Amino acid sequence: MNTIKATYQRLFFHPQIDIAKRALTVLVLLYLFLVGVNCLSSGLKLMGGGFAETLFNLTANPFSSLMAGMLATVLFQSSSVTTAIIVGLVSAGTLPVSGAVPMIMGANLGTSVTNTLVSMGYIKNTNNFKKAFAAATVHDFFNILSVAVLLPLELMTGFIEKIAVATSSMLYGSMSGLTYKSPIKAAIKPPVNTIKGFAVDTFGSEIAGIVLMILAGFIIISALGMIVRTMKVLVESNKGELINKALSKNAYAAIIFGIVMTISVQSSSITTSLLIPMAGSGLLSLQAIYPITIGANIGTTATALLAALTGNVAGLSIALVHLFFNLMGFMLFFPVKSLRALPIKCSEKLASLIDSNRYVGLGYIAVVFFGLPLIFVFLLG
Repeated sequence: MNTIKATYQRLFFHPQIDIAKRALTVLVLLYLFLVGVNCLSSGLKLMGGGFAETLFNLTANPFSSLMAGMLATVLFQSSSVTTAIIVGLVSAGTLPVSGAVPMIMGANLGTSVTNTLVSMGYIKNTNNFKKAFAAATVHDFFNILSVAVLLPLELMTGFIEKIAVATSSMLYGSMSGLTYKSPIKAAIKPPVNTIKGFAVDTFGSEIAGIVLMILAGFIIISALGMIVRTMKVLVESNKGELINKALSKNAYAAIIFGIVMTISVQSSSITTSLLIPMAGSGLLSLQAIYPITIGANIGTTATALLAALTGNVAGLSIALVHLFFNLMGFMLFFPVKSLRALPIKCSEKLASLIDSNRYVGLGYIAVVFFGLPLIFVFLLG
């Protein structure tokens, strides 16, 4: 009897099996989190009608275009969706390439809201919130710094647009249309559509938006809270150092990892959101995460490129603008060590400031990703 009990415990309570179960639990919880995020986006769309789509008409002022692209991405919860829509509008001649360039840059800024929301799961965790928030906002600062340098240069010279137009002219016609559907997005869509359909049928379109947002908030908060508790065990297993070494050994390999993973799931938000619980729990250092986020930025351009292959030269041009912008951001802030450290220092500084009053982090999200874009779109648009 003792032998049977010992065998049972060895099979089902082995540390490695327990770690695997915990890791699987985290993946399931992240899936629920993404379902919640998509429900939130659906609720916003129901409440706002076609508001997000109308943002793409704001091209008179480059800064309002930048903010429009950012706000649309926050509402859609996907830079891939935003850039794909922009590609379609440019291909149709509704939106000029020059007017769409700042929007593409704004989409890059808006995509980092998801992983910043994930970091809020650690808001009550004194020891780990700072690490999680810094890991999330290093993505913010990399994109902010890239826009701060490249947008003024683009407005003065139009160099990114010129390179993109020249390249698309050479490439167009030499590639056949290709399509790729993210298995993760495909898995998220059915429950979201079911919940949305039930809410609309039960409460009507206007009230359904509010119901979806409340339900989404509950799902997001619950999933994040359980992720935090589950990740503690993975840290205690002492496997974190091995994972960290594997991803930080070669920064350029980590960038490639980020590119491949993001192309596979067709979402930089998913890639970066997976990293935040690892950072908050101590499994990954900020230095290991930073290059992966850069790779995610580059990898997310694949969606717009695929969408552009079925369009025309103009559509391919704006898709290439997205790719070249992210490649140039990488070339500006990664090869030189002093510049590579700049987004990391900024994120650590902000995390230290917010750590003293962690709920200010919620204010940061509200102001940066919602307040400022809304204000500037309405003032300058």
